[in-house]
Amino acid sequence: MVDRINDIAWQAHQGSVAAIIQLLNEKLAKSGVRTRAIFSDGILQILCEAASVEQLEQSPVVAEIQQILDSIAPRHIRRVNINSRIVREQQLLWLKEIDSDRENQLLWSQEITLIQPNIIKQLIKDFTEAQAGLGKSNFPKTQVSRPLVLVNKEKPKNQPNKKILAAVGLCSLLLLSWVVYAQLGNNLKSLMQFQTSKSLTTENTSNRKVQTPLSSAKNNLSAPSDDQFAIAVRIANLASASGKTATASTQWLEIAAKWQRASDLMSTVPQKHSRYQEAKIRTQLYKKYSEAAQKEADKSKS
Repeated sequence: MVDRINDIAWQAHQGSVAAIIQLLNEKLAKSGVRTRAIFSDGILQILCEAASVEQLEQSPVVAEIQQILDSIAPRHIRRVNINSRIVREQQLLWLKEIDSDRENQLLWSQEITLIQPNIIKQLIKDFTEAQAGLGKSNFPKTQVSRPLVLVNKEKPKNQPNKKILAAVGLCSLLLLSWVVYAQLGNNLKSLMQFQTSKSLTTENTSNRKVQTPLSSAKNNLSAPSDDQFAIAVRIANLASASGKTATASTQWLEIAAKWQRASDLMSTVPQKHSRYQEAKIRTQLYKKYSEAAQKEADKSKS
């Protein structure tokens, strides 16, 4: 499991200004440029400083910062204002100072806009991160394992730690569900009006490749109810993998059907199951993924 506390790239992606500046300084070190930043009024204000004017040539500096920030794709940050000046002593109120007299304080200033990441790819990435926190799809056939629980019979004293890790995993999934809903907003409501019969007809006539994994999952309905959780996760993993390469409308319809199937299976997990509460969360999460994939299918048709 990745230690998120020490994962600077992940913190930068979540919107941490300190982590963003650390990555910028690492990548700009060869050019002799150092950066500082403040998030103010919805804009990330970046100050670039160097010992000479040549090191702060506007076009290459702006292009390199744009490329770095687009690769980071920080959450909730779209507008970035890049300022530059010859290096000075540390000033805690540097933004207030340059705002008071920009013509004399700065060499140049330029605002850029970061690329909006594809929402489907972002959903898949979030789902993959959630899977990493809750345990991957290597479920045993006879007994479903608990998320993030490391079996160690020789050290029974670790039991409290195992419970804490399991709780953290469930909290991560709850947070992910909230983020998905906040990102999609009203679009999710409009997607619920999608014609189910039309999508199923198009799926059956255009692409038969999905029939094999889905048929095998349906056949497993006769298996004991304790297996429904593992089956649903396997189907969800198939949908997640397919979403990374899908481009055509028929492919997105196939992915939407897989997510819906996984959601339906999760809803059949009984209360006595050891992961019943997690199954309830995944039922709603998989349903949202299915609706998002249906929206992508409509977009591909137009």
